Amino acid sequence: MQNTVNQNIILTGFMGTGKSSVGRALAEHLGWLFLDMDALIEKREGRSVRRIFEEAGEATFRQLESDLCRELADWRGYVIATGGGTLVNPKNLATLARHHIVCLDCEPETLWERLAFADDRPMLDSADKKTRLLNLLQARQPAYARIQHHVDATRLSIDEVVDKILRMGE
Repeated sequence: MQNTVNQNIILTGFMGTGKSSVGRALAEHLGWLFLDMDALIEKREGRSVRRIFEEAGEATFRQLESDLCRELADWRGYVIATGGGTLVNPKNLATLARHHIVCLDCEPETLWERLAFADDRPMLDSADKKTRLLNLLQARQPAYARIQHHVDATRLSIDEVVDKILRMGE
């Protein structure tokens, strides 16, 4: 990966693509710090993402994400895992655009295998969780398509995804 001096590496993509796991491994490899945006929001708010959604609503959570994006725009030397919907907001994408952004992709069936029993994903709350996942993925695809760099993580190990990210720009 070239030209990452004075930048962060931002990992985005749908929930379940491995942003946090890959982010931790990538940060360790680079000797950088790792930051999970959802985890930082939870720490600052003193409650889980699910509770924020339940008690304050999605709009409040999205505002917290946007505020954090503006803060992170000036940070350097971090690998940052966004929430799955963070960069769907064009303003957030523009705020972080000077950093190296990589979208992790996965086939829908793999996402379903990873998320079918997850109870910490408020965006999947539905009587028909699989249909909700597929509809949300389809709705977010145009936003993910705006991101220049992609890695299909469907059949790759964490280390293989890290390697693909490191080789970008060679």
